[in-house]
Amino acid sequence: MQALYELYRKILSKTDLGFQRSLMEEIQWKRPLIGITGARGVGKTTLILQYLKKEFEGREEQSLYVSLDHIWFATNSLIDLADQFSKQGGTHLALDEVHKYPNWSREIKNIHDFYPELNLIFTGSSLLEIRNASADLSRRALIYQMTGLSFREYINLENGLKIRKIHLKEIFSDHTALATDFTSQFRPMQYFSKYLEMGYYPFYRDFGNLTAHQIRAVVNLILEVELPQLRKFDIAYVPKIKQLLSIIADSVPFIPNVSKLSQKIGINRTTLLTYLNYLHESKLTTNLYSSSIGISLLQKPEKLYLENPNLAYALGNKVDKGNLRETFFLNQLAYEHTVTLPNDSDFTINQTWTVEVGGKNKDLPDTDAADYFVAADEIEIGFGKKIPLWLFGFLY
Repeated sequence: MQALYELYRKILSKTDLGFQRSLMEEIQWKRPLIGITGARGVGKTTLILQYLKKEFEGREEQSLYVSLDHIWFATNSLIDLADQFSKQGGTHLALDEVHKYPNWSREIKNIHDFYPELNLIFTGSSLLEIRNASADLSRRALIYQMTGLSFREYINLENGLKIRKIHLKEIFSDHTALATDFTSQFRPMQYFSKYLEMGYYPFYRDFGNLTAHQIRAVVNLILEVELPQLRKFDIAYVPKIKQLLSIIADSVPFIPNVSKLSQKIGINRTTLLTYLNYLHESKLTTNLYSSSIGISLLQKPEKLYLENPNLAYALGNKVDKGNLRETFFLNQLAYEHTVTLPNDSDFTINQTWTVEVGGKNKDLPDTDAADYFVAADEIEIGFGKKIPLWLFGFLY
């Protein structure tokens, strides 16, 4: 176990506290059992290490971070770790990549029950495995979902700013004043295109021009390892699914014809619908429906989007600009709001506001309805019912 302590302190010494995600302030860290889920690469490990470094400075022996794919667990159990850690006076145990440890949810439940003096924090990159195991922990753990960087967080990271997040109602009621205030501190168009291309995943700062390559590696891991292991996804169809993701990236928002797709890919309709649901679960796509109520596993999505714009650049060949705009809008809104497909526009938010997404010359809606707006790209400050698209990136 000494090796785990030494590795933890080495990693902690290299952890930078300069930029911290907004989720840091939202998590109730004093809760005895906390789970943090999220797609690969969004920054879960960094978040936990930053918390431990801040909270336990000068008393590091009371905390411990371990990744459960460490070779130590080849001959030791999670229960062994918790027992030794508790006996040495430890209080906060952070467990990363829990889905790589067999029966992890059962052992975490047992540790929570039998070692009440320990505060446990666990993370998992595999959303599918976390969901599989959530039933065992649903009454005990407080679960948070972590996403990639919002446009607001990207701006703050790039400029060393601390611009606050805003509420959706503020955007609809006071977007001109908000945009005027923000553009006095930075020029949004200077950063927006770069964010769409490579700013969603925090690892862009490490990989630079190789970010798209790293994103493709994450996608390959999900399709070739996680889905086959956790959802009995037939690996023979992986090339066809990759082709489908590329088509979504290059399409003017993709409306799936399931019958034609199933013939093209060579699998039956039911299996294809199941696979589309798995892609949504694993945060590779966002499946848009006309209602958020009563969605079944085999219900056909009305529209298919990639989960974030960076995926489009990594997987597409000739990315459609209109698709990028809508993907950005959906991605930034879906984190804390319910987004559905209306009959005559692009998106309905929380069953209240209807929004059309387009370029700077997008016409205002031909209606006097108070809840109908345009989100326009390539403008810094809007007017009336025309709101700058980038401003919707400041919601989290």
